[in-house]
Amino acid sequence: MRIVSFGYQTWGRRTLQALLDSGHEVVLAVTHPASEDSYKGIWSDSVEDLAREKGLPVHLTERADAETIELVQQAQPDVIVVNSWYTWMPRELWDFPTYGTLNLHDSLLPKFTGFSPVLWALISGADEIGLTVHRMDEDLDTGDILVQHALPIPAGINGTDLVLAGMELIPGAINEALAALESGDPQWRPQDKSERTYFHKRSDRDGLIDWHSPAVDLERLVRALSAPYPPAFSHYRGERIEILESRISDARYGGTIGRVIVQEGGGAVVCGPNPLRGENPALVITRVRTSDGVEHDGAKFFRRGGYLTDTL
Repeated sequence: MRIVSFGYQTWGRRTLQALLDSGHEVVLAVTHPASEDSYKGIWSDSVEDLAREKGLPVHLTERADAETIELVQQAQPDVIVVNSWYTWMPRELWDFPTYGTLNLHDSLLPKFTGFSPVLWALISGADEIGLTVHRMDEDLDTGDILVQHALPIPAGINGTDLVLAGMELIPGAINEALAALESGDPQWRPQDKSERTYFHKRSDRDGLIDWHSPAVDLERLVRALSAPYPPAFSHYRGERIEILESRISDARYGGTIGRVIVQEGGGAVVCGPNPLRGENPALVITRVRTSDGVEHDGAKFFRRGGYLTDTL
């Protein structure tokens, strides 16, 4: 089959590599230009570099404009394959190939549609992540499903390692999807839209710790926002501090929400929700980073006690 690839960042590069390895003919690679945007700078392996290395025609564009549509139509693909494409694609593009357009999304649709699905899955306490290959339609991540591969979320894994584990699903899912199309009898499964959940793009503000939340939720948030993602943060004695490592306390604690009250197992205990009853575990902070970029042991940094707050 003749394939046109639309993709960006590491997801797009790994998808293009999988398409090249599949034995099918990749006739055009479409990607966004390199960007200095901090969000797009995460997982920024270049689709363009791989395509040029392999001698493929490359089209750089921010959006699927008239020139893009014309180039794709000239390439006469049997299918378009998309992964990590940031802008809207019109029907005259995604519906043009014989088999339409396949989009890869890092969740088990219809759950976790939208943005940063792997991080949101970890933060929200989901049991598994996955990769869905679905047919593109006029809405976001709502088209009929062709292939789904699931991956259990291991206990204690951080966001970075979980994202990387999810990327390992790309080659197998692509090979299965292309084989299904080539068979002439692909089994499409409509999504149950009543089960759909949608998550927005993450921003810096989303890393602010809410000390009213249970410690189990906060520990997952800290773990999910591992480098290169902007870390979880709070404020202490007039300074923004980044929470790099934490764990759930062994004991249960009471007092006042956000109060640094004691040390436990090499970290500083911060009081959480319903503190008057003293029935809940607390978050134990074991490593922080201050605004000057210096990292500190949690127990030593918080030895003066005090309060962690939402604002300076």
